[in-house]
Amino acid sequence: MSTTQLNTPPAKPTPYVLESLPNPPIGEEGCPRRTKIQIDLMLLAIEALDLSGSEAILAMAQELDLQSVIPNRVALWRMRSTNPLRRHSQRRPLSIPEAKALVIIGSNLARRLTVLIRQLLLAYQQLTDKKLSLDHHFRLYDYLERFRVHFRSRMNPRRSAVADYTDDALNELAIEQLTHLLFCTGTYGLQRFWNSLFDGEVA
Repeated sequence: MSTTQLNTPPAKPTPYVLESLPNPPIGEEGCPRRTKIQIDLMLLAIEALDLSGSEAILAMAQELDLQSVIPNRVALWRMRSTNPLRRHSQRRPLSIPEAKALVIIGSNLARRLTVLIRQLLLAYQQLTDKKLSLDHHFRLYDYLERFRVHFRSRMNPRRSAVADYTDDALNELAIEQLTHLLFCTGTYGLQRFWNSLFDGEVA
């Protein structure tokens, strides 16, 4: 056995929770562009729902024994910054284990916020049906405003895909993220949402 082999630390085992999601048929280049954007937006919505969103993400990583994938805040920031729309976008790939960890964390946090998510979606539907402005529901308006602020502060305005978003368009994007989060809380919702990140739209 060579000295190199003796000095090489053993590979860390894959956290068991990651095995609940299948490995998509992609190459070593990591997750597609669309996947990286969607995962980051999912977590952005959670941060807009929960004032302790970023701390909750790290706490959930520890609770699910995912510290080997997301050991600290810097690692989390680097993973989310693989979103090409971000101001300080990282050119590094987002690996499948990293993507799985982020989606599983997002899904578990969504379950804790299920009641609130349902309330906001119901309020949005009622206001839309009555043709009332969204500021008629304080909690919904607060979520939408926080989502817009997070989006504009973290995404690169020099990119047309970011600059083209009006407030109304961002509100629609924020509501879309709520539907995705709620979808993840349903039976097999997490697995179906995960597959949709590589196969197509959530159905």
